[in-house]
Amino acid sequence: MPLLPRLVSRFFLVILLLSWWPALSNAAANPALDKLQQPWNQLLQHHVTTDGRFNYEAMLDEETQLLDYLQSLRKIKPDPQTWSADDTKAFWINTYNAAAASLILQYYPLASINDIRVKEIGGLKSPWEAPVVNVGGQSYSLNQIEREVLRNQFHDPRVHFALMYGAASCPPVLAEAYTGTRVNEQLDAQAKRFLNDPAFNQLTPQQVQLSGLFESYAAEFGPEAQVLEFVNRYALVPVLPTAKVEYRSFNWALNDRTGLSNSQALGKH
Repeated sequence: MPLLPRLVSRFFLVILLLSWWPALSNAAANPALDKLQQPWNQLLQHHVTTDGRFNYEAMLDEETQLLDYLQSLRKIKPDPQTWSADDTKAFWINTYNAAAASLILQYYPLASINDIRVKEIGGLKSPWEAPVVNVGGQSYSLNQIEREVLRNQFHDPRVHFALMYGAASCPPVLAEAYTGTRVNEQLDAQAKRFLNDPAFNQLTPQQVQLSGLFESYAAEFGPEAQVLEFVNRYALVPVLPTAKVEYRSFNWALNDRTGLSNSQALGKH
């Protein structure tokens, strides 16, 4: 090949690689963070059922591994210099879920996470307000992680399909840890799985009955037209913009391996 065409070809190859570089950089794995999440990942693989429930009874035998994992977080501080935004999002989702699971195990067996009262100086606190995990030397409650960290930093309503609220009506638990390189793929898969499961949401073109999660977090999902637009991003059955929207009540029975029977399925308000 003559010199000039070769130079032109190489020039365009360099331009193409440079155009790909930001995407490749953003998708770069964080080996240290992936290693940190391995114990939690293994526990999820062992104890999440095929339908997304949690086998708390069996996990009691591995509670020490869970406590060791949570203890390791005391030495970790999310670093915006070396962590991507997706790394940080995945980290806090995992932290929330592991802390919630550990809290439930401390009081297991129980009928609902809402039955838990944590002893603190000055009285008892709900499972949502009590400090349940220490990250980088700072204690956090579940509400702090959800509201002050995840919501304020990321404004991503899909997170509510990933957080383990410990309830039968919460979305099925993912049987693996969230990772920075795959968190958007994982969150999309969670949204699609949850929205198209008739145990949680029932969708027809003219009418939708949505999980109470959408009502509880209306400030994040937006007005009704925006909610329907969101639903249509994942719905297997397209929903009309004029569809009637109803919200189903939220069942706070524990999301253990028993699951919901048809008679226990979500009902309307």
